Amino acid sequence: MSGCGAGRQATGKHPVYRGIRSRSGKWVSEIREPRKTTRVWLGTYPTPEMAAAAYDAAALALKGGDAVLNFPGSVGSYPVPPSMSPADVRAAAVAAAAMMAEGGAGSGAMEGGPVGGNEFVDEEALFDLPNLLVDMAGGMMMSPPRIESPPSDDFPGNCDGDRLWSYV
Repeated sequence: MSGCGAGRQATGKHPVYRGIRSRSGKWVSEIREPRKTTRVWLGTYPTPEMAAAAYDAAALALKGGDAVLNFPGSVGSYPVPPSMSPADVRAAAVAAAAMMAEGGAGSGAMEGGPVGGNEFVDEEALFDLPNLLVDMAGGMMMSPPRIESPPSDDFPGNCDGDRLWSYV
């Protein structure tokens, strides 16, 4: 074994999001600087989505429009750092994670979804399913609208045939 960390296993990597891993029950994010061996530490976050948003903001800042993102639909909502310094990139990443925590424009799968398409859509909430089923059951209990019954054929004054085909 040679090299830094050669004996470590990458067990904490997230199966969907790029640039994040789990450590002690929290999610950490970091990114390698282009054409350098150094990494920029982006922070520790309580949710994988927050860490993924931090990575996205840093990836856009360091790699530009060619960066592969976790939430590609949120490109326009990420903060832009004033420079490419690690401190400015980290500050933009922290701001992006905070937006995700607040449910901002980068919040989740509905904005372009994670890489790999493993997004979760709560169909029960989307269609208000519990209330929809109750409303449908209530509709079945209502009586149908009343329709006037036509005169019977036994009535000699029945002239419905003339009115039925009359277009004027």
